[in-house]
Amino acid sequence: MKKIINKFNDIYITFLVYCLIGWLYEVLWMRFVVEPHKWINRGVLYGPFLPIYGFGMLILIFILYRFMKKKHTVDNPIYLTTSVSVITTFIYITIIEYTQPKIYLVPDFLKQYGIGLLIVNVLAIIITNIIVRTTKNKKINTNIVLVFLAIWIITTLIEYVSHYAIEKTSGELLWNYSKDFLNINRRVNWDASRNFAIGGTFLLYTIQPLLDKFLPKIKDKTKLIIILVIGIPMILDFIFHVFLKLV
Repeated sequence: MKKIINKFNDIYITFLVYCLIGWLYEVLWMRFVVEPHKWINRGVLYGPFLPIYGFGMLILIFILYRFMKKKHTVDNPIYLTTSVSVITTFIYITIIEYTQPKIYLVPDFLKQYGIGLLIVNVLAIIITNIIVRTTKNKKINTNIVLVFLAIWIITTLIEYVSHYAIEKTSGELLWNYSKDFLNINRRVNWDASRNFAIGGTFLLYTIQPLLDKFLPKIKDKTKLIIILVIGIPMILDFIFHVFLKLV
């Protein structure tokens, strides 16, 4: 029972850490990029927490953490092709975003640039396969690229479902991407999904290993104090926020 409680405490503290990191990211992004010199609380709670980031990171950890510790090398054609396609697509769309007029909807982008994207991908895959076959080192690890792709897909789905659920339950639009590059039903867009993929990859490879290292060293009583001082107020914050919204 003690092990179960301690495991729960570790998970909850991990959740709190990423809720805070998500809130800091949103606030600083708005402060210095979107609306400079203006502080905006991007959280849905009164305190400095964004639960969607906490839940999102827990999902990524649960799904990908074991996968990311394995080695996936370019001698496997599936790993090689997927990795080259991800990198090529990322570069291609980024170039289009900053060189061409805004394209708001994904179907419109595919109509104009879908064939070009396909051709570039095929050429990149062929050239890379030739290079790999002629080189002696075929053990290059593609792990981080595959993890990046998985995070991209998962976080995009989480954001889309969250937007849909919030809109249907509260009638509010906490974010609206209708005027942003490559958006889908205004719920997700290219920039947000790309940033989530980059951020999620960074957190999984840097912050999470640190948490795995230091959490076991923290005394059980200290973890309990952290939960009582920070975790319980966040739960109450959520309850009061929902209650006030309902009233």
